[in-house]
This record gives sequence, C-alpha cells and structure tokens, in this order.
Amino acid sequence: MKVHFIAIGGSAMHSLAIALKQKGYEISGSDDAIFEPSRSRLVKYGIMPAELGWFPEKIDQDLDAVILGMHARENNPELLKAQEYGLPVYSYPEFIYEQSKDKTRVVIAGSHGKTTITSMILHVMNYHDKEIDFLVGAPVKGIENPVHLTSKNDFILLEGDEYLSSAIDRRPKFHLYHPNIALLSGVAWDHINVFPTYQNYVEQFRIFVNSIVNGGILVYNEEDDEVKKLAEETENPIRKHPYQTPAYHTQDNLTFLDVAEGELPLEIFGKHNMNNLAGAKWICQHMGIDEDDFYEAIASFKGASKRLEKLAENDSTVIFKDFAHSPSKVKATTAAVKEQYADKKLIACLELHTYSSLNADFLKEYKDCLAPADKAIVFYSPEAVEIKKLDPVTADQISEAFQKDGLKVFTNSEDLQDELKNLDLSNSVLLMMSSGNYGGLDLEKLKSSI
Repeated sequence: MKVHFIAIGGSAMHSLAIALKQKGYEISGSDDAIFEPSRSRLVKYGIMPAELGWFPEKIDQDLDAVILGMHARENNPELLKAQEYGLPVYSYPEFIYEQSKDKTRVVIAGSHGKTTITSMILHVMNYHDKEIDFLVGAPVKGIENPVHLTSKNDFILLEGDEYLSSAIDRRPKFHLYHPNIALLSGVAWDHINVFPTYQNYVEQFRIFVNSIVNGGILVYNEEDDEVKKLAEETENPIRKHPYQTPAYHTQDNLTFLDVAEGELPLEIFGKHNMNNLAGAKWICQHMGIDEDDFYEAIASFKGASKRLEKLAENDSTVIFKDFAHSPSKVKATTAAVKEQYADKKLIACLELHTYSSLNADFLKEYKDCLAPADKAIVFYSPEAVEIKKLDPVTADQISEAFQKDGLKVFTNSEDLQDELKNLDLSNSVLLMMSSGNYGGLDLEKLKSSI
C-alpha cells in the first residue's frame, strides 16, 4: 500500500508512519514543522520529508490512503487535493481501526491511568513472550516504537484517547475503535477547550461504553463513582467486571502487594498505581495470562515513561519528575509520593501548562490537590496564557483555587530556579509535576544540587 501522512511530525503520526514502514508499506509525508524526537526517528527510517511545508503535488491518484493529523487544518492544500481526487482520507484512529478490524481490540480508556495501565499490560505480555499489536500514547521502556502493527497477531492493545480525531473529524479517538474488551479507569473533567462542560465530557465516555461490541467485556474501576454509574446504566449487552484497589502496604519506602502467597515487592508505588495494577490484571487474564503469571511479571514493572521518573537520589533526598498536570493526576501523584515517603518532607512543584489548567474558570478543580505536600510551589508562564488567548491569571487566583497554606506562585523560571536552589532538601522528596518544562528550567542543575 502507498500511504501519505499530512502532518507526519506528530508524536502519534510519526510512530504510525514508522509502524507501517516496518510492515512494508510505501510511506510519504509532509509537515510545516517537525521537532525532536520525531525528526531523528523519521530520518532513521528514511521517511523524513525532504523539505518542510505542504505540497499538493505529493498527492497523486495512486495513493491507497491519506492519513490526516490533528495539526493539519481543514484548508490544508494537500487535504484539498486528496478530496478533489476522491482519495480515502482517514483520521489516525480511523486508520488504526481499519488495520485492526479482524483482530480482538482491547481499548484502555479513562481520564487518568490509561498510559500506565497500557504499559503494564505490554510489560506483562513482553515478559511472557506473548506477541500482540499495540498503540500506546507514550514511549514504553524496552519498546522501540509505541505503535506496532502486524498481519498475524490476534490481539491489538489500544490506548483510548478521548481527544478529537482530526480537523475534519471532531469525534473523540476512542469512539472509533469499537472494542471487544475495554477498560475504563476513571472520569475527571479535562480538555475543557473541546468539552466545555463536565456533562459533555462524561457523555463521551458513555458513548465509548456503548461502542463496545455486542457480547464484549467492560472492565471498570468501581471506586470511581462516575465510572460505576456509566457501567451500571449502560444497556449495551456486554459482560461487566468491576475492579478495585487491592490490599497493599508500604515499609521502609518500599511497596508490597498482599497476595495469597504472601508479600510481593513492587517497583511502583501509590494507591493509584495499585488500582491501575488491578485493572491491568483483569485485562491480562482476558488476554490469556493467568493470575500467577501476571504477578510474576508485574513485580519487575518500573513504571510508564514520564510517570514518577526518579531524577536523583542520595541517602537524604529524592527528586521525581512526573507528567501529572490535570487535577486528578496531580492529586493522585502527590498522595502517592507522600504515602511512600511518609518519613520525609514532601515539596511539590507543579507547572500549570495546558489549556485547561490555565483557564481561570477551571482552576477551582485544583482545590486540595497539593494538600499532602509539606511545601507547595506553582509555576505558570503569563506568556503561555497569552499565546493560548486566555484571560489573564493572577497569583491570587491560583492561591485561592488551590486552598493550600503557604503556597508559593512563580511566573519566571529564573526565580523558580533560585527558589529550588535555596531549598533545604535534607530528608526531603522534591516532586516536579509538569507536561511542559517550567519555562526552560535546567533540571540537570537541579539534579546536581543534592
């Protein structure tokens, strides 16, 4: 097949392009900006565009498919040419479905935990040499490309993102996969630029549950009230398997899962990760891995990429960086670190970076998210607010929203660097939470400060 990618430089798009190249497809693509690591990876596989920009002449009538990325607009000249020729134009998730129509589709969905749960399942499958196709939203340790497609594997594991599919397809991605087996981890309002009300956001998950094929399976977190309600209310003729956080305990900064045979030491920690683990176990069992084999494999799982990544550690101090940015993720991550290191002072530093987190009306969702921290710091860039064309946000608004005594708010990365440099980090855990880079903060300097 000959496939052309419009906006090939995206993190998901370039990974799919590589997967199809590995499958033997003829790949071409365009983009007006391509950054690392996408650029180097496209070069490595010989599918980096010769020059940046949009070139309608790349669209010819013998293309089998055109895949449109979120970065491309409705008036993209290559898209217009493809439409003029009547070529099949797919969004990313539409094409994934086309590739997996004859497979057992396992879709992991939820406002939080889906990358970790998907990574857990992949780890277990790899540990037991069980070959499956997959699509995961972030790099996974030990896996070269986060998208893997074959003609032979029976199962495909998909991380089900609720964000929109493309500029001309405004449906959430996970509505297009039609899972045979689905997991729903939790629902907490996010992406308010697309889903302006909580009710509208929840409705997307209701549609997802109803998209499970007849006779399919829904594995769901019954500790989440909204998820439990969605599972109980659906009239879709499916089987339902609830899960909940298993028994576990911490001792000497280590976490142990309480299993029938005794204590199982884990590399991961936190109640949210124990809950994720329970969901992953159910899915693995439906994919042919029994409970004992699951436990054997999960003991060596060190976490998903960018999730509670340990940057530095000595006898007195630990520094973590985590991708957490939405309120539910920030709350879960902060609580997890405090539970694991109960004998240390927790300093939590959060960057408000996304469209939702910088929205003045959404800020109230962060109330008590940093409550477990002994010291709390919030950073945001007024320039980022301006670029996103949002109403200005003030330090007072942030303090009022978080309701955290002693909260310090910074708007300049140099001032934040000075604050962190002057902290007393003895007997402490420093938790850096962001989906950005704190305005260019030098994390190497921070690591070397302990």
